[in-house]
Amino acid sequence: MPTARLTKRVVDALAPGPRAIVHYDEDLKGFGVRVMPSGFKSWVVEYRPNGGGRGVGTKRMALGSTSTLTPDEARRAARDILASVRLGSDPAGDRSKGRKSLTVGQMLDQFLEEEVRPKRKPSTASVYAQYIKNILKPEIGTLKANAVTKADVARLHRKIGKTRPTTANRVVAVLSSAYSFAGSHGVVDEGFNPTVKSVVKFKEHGRERFLSTDELQRLGAALRQGETNGFPWRADDTKPTAKHLPKEMNRRTVIGPHAAAAIRLLLFTGCRLREVLHLRWSEVDFERGMAFLPDSKTGRKPVVLNAPALATLEGIPRLGSYVIAGESAGTKSEKPRSDLKRPWQAVAKAAGLEGVRIHDLRHSFASVGAGSGMGLPIVGKLLGHTQSRTTSRYAHLDADPLRRASDKIGGAIAAALDGRPKAEVVPLKEKRSG
Repeated sequence: MPTARLTKRVVDALAPGPRAIVHYDEDLKGFGVRVMPSGFKSWVVEYRPNGGGRGVGTKRMALGSTSTLTPDEARRAARDILASVRLGSDPAGDRSKGRKSLTVGQMLDQFLEEEVRPKRKPSTASVYAQYIKNILKPEIGTLKANAVTKADVARLHRKIGKTRPTTANRVVAVLSSAYSFAGSHGVVDEGFNPTVKSVVKFKEHGRERFLSTDELQRLGAALRQGETNGFPWRADDTKPTAKHLPKEMNRRTVIGPHAAAAIRLLLFTGCRLREVLHLRWSEVDFERGMAFLPDSKTGRKPVVLNAPALATLEGIPRLGSYVIAGESAGTKSEKPRSDLKRPWQAVAKAAGLEGVRIHDLRHSFASVGAGSGMGLPIVGKLLGHTQSRTTSRYAHLDADPLRRASDKIGGAIAAALDGRPKAEVVPLKEKRSG
C-alpha cells in the first residue's frame, strides 16, 4: 500500500501499471489518488460508514480527476467527507442513490453547463447544445444514465444514420464525451461508458461544393441586385390581411450592405463564417493588408486581405466595433451578428444556387487557388489549415503538375511513335475558331 505526501509533483510523477492502484496520502488517512492502467488519475477517499467497526466494509468515493482538482482542493473535499462520516453519514451511499435516479437528460445538462460552455469555443458549444436538445434528449433523455446499454447507443446510431450518417457519428461522439465527464465527476461509475465499442462509424463523404465561373458570375449579379433594387417577393392576396400589404411594385427584399459585404469577404478570403461575423475593426490592418484574428477554429490566425477584400472593407459603413454590424451595433451590450441565413437564402435563390451552403464559398476560394497551380501548401496557409491532410481534399484540383507530367510522358511516347531520335514535349496547339 504505497503512501506519500500527495503533492502535484508527486501525483504527476506517478506512472500507470498493469492494474489500477491507489496511492494513499501519508497525512490524511483514507485520502488517495487512483491511477488507472490507461494513465487516468482521480482523487479518492475511503471510509467505513456508521462509525466503522468489525464487519463494516470500506467504501470508496471518487472526488474528481487530478486535472480538474488540485491536491489542496481534493484534500479539503476528503476532509469534509470524513468529517461527515464521523457524524454518521454515508456520502458514497447517498451518491449511489442519486445515481440511480439521474437521467441521461440531467447528465447532459450538467455536462453542457459545467464542461462544454465554460471550456469549449462558443461555436462548438452551440453545436453540442443542438445535438443534445434536438436528438439526444428526445431519444434517450428519460433513460437512467447508468442503465444505458451499448445496444441503446447502437440503436440510436442506426436510426440517425438512415438519413444523416455524419450526424449519427457526431452525436455518439458527444454522448461519449458526456459519459467521460460524468465518470470523472461521480455522476456515473468511473469507467462506465456505453458508447465505447458500441458502434461502427458510418463512412463519411466530403461535401465539397465548388462554384464554377458561371455560378460565380450569377452570384455576383444576384448580390448587386439584392443590395440595390432587391428581390421581388410574392404574397397571398386572398388573405384577410392582404389589404395591409405594400403595393406589388414595392414588394422587394433588399440585402443590407453588411450582409452583402460578409458574403463577398467569405469569397475573397476563404474565411469561415464566424471568422467574418466576429471580425472587429481593430483587428484589420489596412496598411499591411492583413486581418489578425485573436481566435479561430485553429487558434490565432493572420488573414491576408487581397485587393477585392480591402475594397469591400473600405465600402462598409462603420456602425460599431464589429465589421459586420449586428442589431446591437454601437450599444454597450454589442454582440456580433449571429448568422447570414436569410440574406444568403435570398441571394442563392436569385442566383439559382439553392442547396449551396454558405461554407461552400470557402471551398470555392480554395478550389480557385488549387486549380490555378498555386500549390496546396500555399492554399492551406491562406485557409489557416494547421495540418496538410486537411488541404489534401483539394489535391484533385491542383492539375498543373499533373498536366506537365502528362505532357512530358505523352511527348516522349509521341516521339517514339513518329520515329524521332530524341523525345521532346509536343505542346498542345490552341484551337482557333472561325
